[in-house]
Amino acid sequence: MTQPIRWGILATGWIAGLFAHDLRLLPDAELVAVGSRTQESADRFGDEFDVPRRYGSYQALIDDADVDVLYIAPPHPMHFEPAMAAMRAGRPVLLEKPFTMDADEAARLIDAASESDVFLMEAMWTRWLPHIVRVREILAEGTLGEVISVTAEHGQYFERDPRHRIFAPELGGGALLDLGIYPLSFASMVLGTPSRISAVSTPAFTGVDAQTSMLLQYDSGAHAVLTTTSYAATENRAAINGIEARIEIERTFYTPTSFKVISRTDEVLESYDVPDPGRGMQHQAAEVGRCLRAGLRESPALPLAETLSIMQTMDEVRRQIGLTYPATP
Repeated sequence: MTQPIRWGILATGWIAGLFAHDLRLLPDAELVAVGSRTQESADRFGDEFDVPRRYGSYQALIDDADVDVLYIAPPHPMHFEPAMAAMRAGRPVLLEKPFTMDADEAARLIDAASESDVFLMEAMWTRWLPHIVRVREILAEGTLGEVISVTAEHGQYFERDPRHRIFAPELGGGALLDLGIYPLSFASMVLGTPSRISAVSTPAFTGVDAQTSMLLQYDSGAHAVLTTTSYAATENRAAINGIEARIEIERTFYTPTSFKVISRTDEVLESYDVPDPGRGMQHQAAEVGRCLRAGLRESPALPLAETLSIMQTMDEVRRQIGLTYPATP
């Protein structure tokens, strides 16, 4: 594949706009099509981001054979159906996080990707940010020694409006799925799949979770202490603590930011503070392009087995805190 990767965006919400904006930063990618549930929304998005082909249905976009890959980004309960339809049509898919509403849906999509022999990846964009790439390198180098614990939080303040997506059960609202996926994925990146999960939660006024805290334990003896809330703007820092050194990631850990590697005697071993253009969405798009050009069907940095494991962890947290959702519309 020598020509630019031709992207189609399915859905026209806030995060789709961020992705479209940052995609312009890649010289080997172009946004050629957008699909929405209404023509009006597709045209508005197309005007804003100079998209030549605008479709008033998701299926019409999926049927466009001149699209190389689809970024699918409607609300969580609407991930499964268009992703399945896209892969059955032979379209590679970058699927917004959380990947699906539960592990069963995730497993079915992963099986479909294998059966259709198409690329599939969760759009956990943090995983490819330059500072996180460097964090992974430091972990691989063994600088920290044995990792003892991980801490991470994601808290944002939202007005208590029942019409807002974050509080709407029918849209997969709640702190866990929308915000908690970031610390959960971060812990998975560092420590893998937990052997024991403990969770507590406070419900919001609509019945979804407003605040959830998780303690994950691992066979190595390590712990991950994670918390998420939709009721307060927290510092949103993260840390990885090893026997020899620790990594302290500044706020906001899941967006382009800085970090320090600090020895157990408090010597600063490394400081990372490299400006990054845009919001950071372009890096996951670049990874998709790299994988497609290499003929890969998943990304080594976030394999589908890990995405499934994260969904299984989230399912167990939901079970423990009693978080359920209505049937997918």
